[in-house]
Amino acid sequence: MVRSGNGCDMVANGIDQSEHTDLDPLEGLIVSVERFPVEAGHIMMFARSIGDPNQCYYDDGSAESGGVIAPPTFVQASAQFDPVYPLRPQIGQVWFGSGSTPSGLTKPAPDAEPAGADELPDEGKGAEKKSSGAAAGGLHAEQHYTYHRHPKPGDVLSATSFPGKTWQKHSKRAGKLMFSESITEYRDQGGELVVTARGVGVRTEKVIET
Repeated sequence: MVRSGNGCDMVANGIDQSEHTDLDPLEGLIVSVERFPVEAGHIMMFARSIGDPNQCYYDDGSAESGGVIAPPTFVQASAQFDPVYPLRPQIGQVWFGSGSTPSGLTKPAPDAEPAGADELPDEGKGAEKKSSGAAAGGLHAEQHYTYHRHPKPGDVLSATSFPGKTWQKHSKRAGKLMFSESITEYRDQGGELVVTARGVGVRTEKVIET
C-alpha cells in the first residue's frame, strides 16, 4: 500500500505470490470476526490515536474521495470485535503479557525464591543474561495491506483469516528462522472484498542471548 498526495489517495499493491511457492503452508489459527461495523466516530478516534490530522478522516466536506474514509491501518481495529483475540487481555483471566516472564501464563510457586548469584554461571555473576522473547511465541515481522476500495462509515465488515505460505532462513545467532504468513480478508455486507491483510510471523530455533 502506498499513500500519496493528501493521504486520502491509497494505491494498493498486489501480493507477490512468486516466492516460496514450493513450501507447504502451516496449519494456522483461523480467526473470524462476523461483524465489524465501521462508524464515523470510531474512524475519528482511531485517526486521533495515531496522530493523523488529515481531514478526510474527520469531515465529510473536506474528504476529496467523496466522504469520510478510514485510515490505512484501521481494519486492525477489528480485533476489538473478536471476543477471543489473543493479544487483548481477557477480563478475569491471566494474560501472557501480564507477568515478568516472556509467557506470563506461568506463575511462580508462592514459596519460590529468585536464583542467587551462586546459582548463575561464572560469566553471569553480577549480571544475569537476558534472552529475547522470540522463542517464547514468535515475533510479528511484517504487515501488508492491499486495499480494493476505501472502508467508509456505514460498512459492516467481516474478517476471515487463514494460513498462507511458510519458508525458512538461517541466522548465526538464532539458528533456523521459521516464517509463516497469515492472510485476513475483510468483506463488506454485500460480500465485496474491501481489504486483504497479510501478516508475517517468525519463530526462532534458539533463544537469542543478549
